[in-house]
Amino acid sequence: MKKIIGILIILLAVQLVFAGVISAKELKALAKSGDVIIVSARQASNYSSKHIDGAINIDHKSLYKAEGVSSMLKSVDEIAKIFGDKGISEKSKIVIYDTGSNKAAGRLYWIFKYLGATDVNILDGHLKGWGKVRGKVTKNATKITPATFNVTLNEAISTDIAYVKMHKDDANVVLLDVRSSDEFAGTDTDENIKRYGHIPGAVNLEFKAVVNENGTIKSKEEIASAMNDAGITSDKEVILYCASSVRAGIVFMTIKDILGYGNVKVYDGAFYEWQSVQENSVE
Repeated sequence: MKKIIGILIILLAVQLVFAGVISAKELKALAKSGDVIIVSARQASNYSSKHIDGAINIDHKSLYKAEGVSSMLKSVDEIAKIFGDKGISEKSKIVIYDTGSNKAAGRLYWIFKYLGATDVNILDGHLKGWGKVRGKVTKNATKITPATFNVTLNEAISTDIAYVKMHKDDANVVLLDVRSSDEFAGTDTDENIKRYGHIPGAVNLEFKAVVNENGTIKSKEEIASAMNDAGITSDKEVILYCASSVRAGIVFMTIKDILGYGNVKVYDGAFYEWQSVQENSVE
């Protein structure tokens, strides 16, 4: 009887936590069931130094093309194979964490969603949050059982340069640049950028507007207030980008899955691609 009650508690926890963000306490309870894939989005050197017990490692940079515009995704088949080799299927319950910036975790979150994974979450507070609940960490690499990741592309959450050109000035579209104000204004340098500034018509709201300094996600009310103040409302189609769309991922998660906006896309090529095409205007 006690075993049955324990299983029911875990199942209830699973139903409650898979909504974009999961607390360290909830993950600790869920991990006991063994029915979760924990993904460290930190660099390999950080993973080998310390990671959550049972976590596997995926550096988002391993998912990018070696040539061309920086940080653009490899083919869908290549990424699906990487996920499968890491023991992840499209039906896996996935929890991602990074150094606490939410950038790498957010990027992986969007990529998983784009390829059709259904249960994807970010660990609130990342390793700091895990430490507060005395979660176990280790240096030992996790043994992986390969799986098959079957892709069902969610094309509604991705867009390309042609679509941005065609629709960025539409009345019902908000093109949201989530870089810093200095990057948006063109006063911050980046070796991958030859023409500084932003895509004409874009509005600026830095990704930090949705996260706290300790790595936790801001409250639904705080996120909604920031979006409303910037004129980013749920009746609009929102197209997100930054320099490489790494920072766009965490904003995607918060407005799509926390606020429930219906039409949110990430422009994968981002400003790196946009400014590389000479015919494209830059402000």
